[in-house]
Amino acid sequence: MLDIPLLVRVHLDALMAAQIDMGVCDAIERNRPAGKPTAMSAPHLPKVAGIDPAVPPPAHTSAPLPASSPNSPAAPGAVIQDRLAGWVSDLTTLHELTERLSRTSVLDDALDELLRAGAALVGARRGLVVLEPADGLGPAVTTGLGLAHADLGHIETVPRSATPYGRILDGLPDADGGSDLVGEVGPGPSPDPRHREVAARLGYAASYALPLTTDEGRLGAAVWLYDEPAEPPERRRHLVGLYLRQAAEHVARLVELDRARTRLATVTDELLPSRLPRVARVQLAARHRTGPHGGGDWYDALPLPEGALGLAVGSVTGSGPSAVAAMGWLRASLRAYAVMEGEDPVAVLSDLELLLRLTEPARSATALFAYCEPARGKIVLAGAGHAPPLIVGERRTEYVETSLSAPLGMLACWEAPSVEIQPAAGETVLLYTDGLLHRTGDPMDRAFARLHAAAASVPRAARDDPGAIADHVLRTVLPGGLDASGGGEDVVLLAARFA
Repeated sequence: MLDIPLLVRVHLDALMAAQIDMGVCDAIERNRPAGKPTAMSAPHLPKVAGIDPAVPPPAHTSAPLPASSPNSPAAPGAVIQDRLAGWVSDLTTLHELTERLSRTSVLDDALDELLRAGAALVGARRGLVVLEPADGLGPAVTTGLGLAHADLGHIETVPRSATPYGRILDGLPDADGGSDLVGEVGPGPSPDPRHREVAARLGYAASYALPLTTDEGRLGAAVWLYDEPAEPPERRRHLVGLYLRQAAEHVARLVELDRARTRLATVTDELLPSRLPRVARVQLAARHRTGPHGGGDWYDALPLPEGALGLAVGSVTGSGPSAVAAMGWLRASLRAYAVMEGEDPVAVLSDLELLLRLTEPARSATALFAYCEPARGKIVLAGAGHAPPLIVGERRTEYVETSLSAPLGMLACWEAPSVEIQPAAGETVLLYTDGLLHRTGDPMDRAFARLHAAAASVPRAARDDPGAIADHVLRTVLPGGLDASGGGEDVVLLAARFA
């Protein structure tokens, strides 16, 4: 990656060297015999990494001193100082913009920052970036600056070959980007009628597009829109090109991270129930989201002999692929134990604890297993370091009093007494993981109180639907919803309503 602070120091050193060179040149000029040629008396512009000396300096630094000025003999040195000062100013700006971009850790945030920085560099007010990696593995994202979703929709109706960024994405011969006038008369071929129509609707008359590429290939294209026929001056084009080269590397890393998270979430979803079973006198609903790092929260619901139902939730320590793998085999093992001895939840968790201790002694997990007999209106459950269930009904909203116990894998021999509850007809039992409480950002006692208040506030019309109850609780406990960024924990909520 381009080391901007180092380049600034290089520029400053070059500026000082240029001043020394000018002093030497002035001394030579004063001692030069009359009539000698002066072809070698002009200093050379220093070559600085990242900046092309052939590119004109910014407009506010490019004017030379008047020839009639008393200081006209020093005019070449002043021009060099002015030009180098302009380069240092440009690199300082570039450093600040790349620093802001490097602080983004989410792909959408990085694209927003890229658009804002590019707009400042090219002097535009609006723009969009289209992310379409050339390898076809995604993600495909379109982000706008100063453009509503409807505006982006209108732009997408323009044939891609009629727009400079579309030609970049399609790899057409003139796929280098650049300026594009959308008026009735302009250089090159006549604008596409649909392009002209959309430009008039959105109120832009010109655009400037650049590819977003790395050494591995194309990522997408960025385009900025001008309200009037215009294009950025050469100096701004040079700077935004430098910026996009650095931005593309950062975006490429976030693309790979996004792909890894997507793959991990897909694997996690495949390891969880694809559908919930249908059991007489019970309605089931589940809500689950995997955190950005891929955690090990899970749930299960399986029909058991004699019309019984097994409900389970749990959480494996750690994150990433290893936690997901542990979650998968732990859930599968619990299903096997539940089929063999599900009527005794303590025995099920004891067997699970022994398996975890023998196979992965460095890992621990929490779990809760409930053996439900809907025909008798009875539930027997046991928990290992897990949060207690919550009963929601017309007459009560209360936590089930379970005995305190350590998580699985924390003790040499785990065993805790089970508890029996009898939910009334119309009541719903909520099983959840700690991630729901952690995502609130509150201390645990306040998080429990918030969850209780959310369950107690379920509207009467929604109490007959466990899915509606789960959605209301999540909306109330997590104002940003399950998909809100910033939540690093997995969330599981399993609702069972008994008739």
